[in-house]
Amino acid sequence: MFDNLFKGLFDTAAIKVIPVEQFLLCLGIALVCGLLLSLCHMYRSRYTRSFVVTLLLLPAVVCAVIMMVNGNVGAGVAVAGAFSLVRFRSVPGTAKEITMLFLAMGAGLICGMGYLAFAVLFSVVLGLVFLLCNQFRFGGTRKNLLYKTLNVTIPEDLDYTGIFADLFEKYTREHDLVRVKTTNMGSLFRLTYNITLKTDANEKQFIDELRCRNGNLEISISHQEAAANEL
Repeated sequence: MFDNLFKGLFDTAAIKVIPVEQFLLCLGIALVCGLLLSLCHMYRSRYTRSFVVTLLLLPAVVCAVIMMVNGNVGAGVAVAGAFSLVRFRSVPGTAKEITMLFLAMGAGLICGMGYLAFAVLFSVVLGLVFLLCNQFRFGGTRKNLLYKTLNVTIPEDLDYTGIFADLFEKYTREHDLVRVKTTNMGSLFRLTYNITLKTDANEKQFIDELRCRNGNLEISISHQEAAANEL
């Protein structure tokens, strides 16, 4: 009677019903894999609570879908892939987040096919690789730290086209004026530059010399974030 409770309405004699014990075991292992991947993503990374919860639950969702399609992996991947598209349609994800989503889906797929030990091994190995990449900042070089966004406020009567040319030549390897915006009811201009500092450039000295040119108005320098959401 208990087994009949979990039979599908459209099941036939040729379709074998998954035992409840096996279903719960696969689901539990999938949740463990999701937990491992979530913890790996939280290590030295910026994250939101909603995203790590998604990583925790996604393997279990994919696992259940694969089991419910009775081994039809193509149909299962198509359905599970549709679930992951919700993230990409709502919030732009970074390359790291997209990778973690695919890892979670991969772990769930392996669990759904019944290879529980492989699912755990997959999660542990790739989770460790992810941790090592974060720990040793793989792919990050000092050159990336030299890419800056410079915001300079100047009076409206100051010609900004060449006023800082000699300073850019002295302190930067490249500079590009990307935005000019009026502020304070048109009495001020706010200039935004993407710059690449020279390796030996003194950032504070650069700011001090800019202040002498713009009348000691507001100046800010920050890391370039434009590439953060790109693959």
